[in-house]
Amino acid sequence: MRYSLALGFTVLAQPLAAQAVTDCDWRANVGAIVEPWEENTRTFANGAVRVAYIDTIEPGLSPVWIAVLSPPFGVLGERQCRLIGLTETTGFADMDFSTLEAEYDAATGLRMEVSVKVVDPDSSGFLTRPLAVTLDQSTGEIDAGFAE
Repeated sequence: MRYSLALGFTVLAQPLAAQAVTDCDWRANVGAIVEPWEENTRTFANGAVRVAYIDTIEPGLSPVWIAVLSPPFGVLGERQCRLIGLTETTGFADMDFSTLEAEYDAATGLRMEVSVKVVDPDSSGFLTRPLAVTLDQSTGEIDAGFAE
């Protein structure tokens, strides 16, 4: 399901249910980037920001993460690396990376939205939800949550 940019950012203006943003660890291994890389990674801000679709295979119902490499840069020129998941230890069930849309707003930073699937606690199925991510490149702060 493809979300329009206008609808997505209208929804984004509403309060978000916070998702977990953690430092990269073994889950951000390049071997976990979903193939083909050309379709499952994107760059923004003249290449300073890279977003990647990560699938760690396990745990079975929640192996999907979003990796974000972004400023601020460290003393050696490296970018910060963060993972976004449902919780600190649980990813999403799936993601439609082709729905990733982004827009830059000088007041708030780079805002992205992508469609993810999560386990529906009320059934044996899944829910598709728009995940909104906001990145402030000057501070490195990343906020993520479902657009309600």
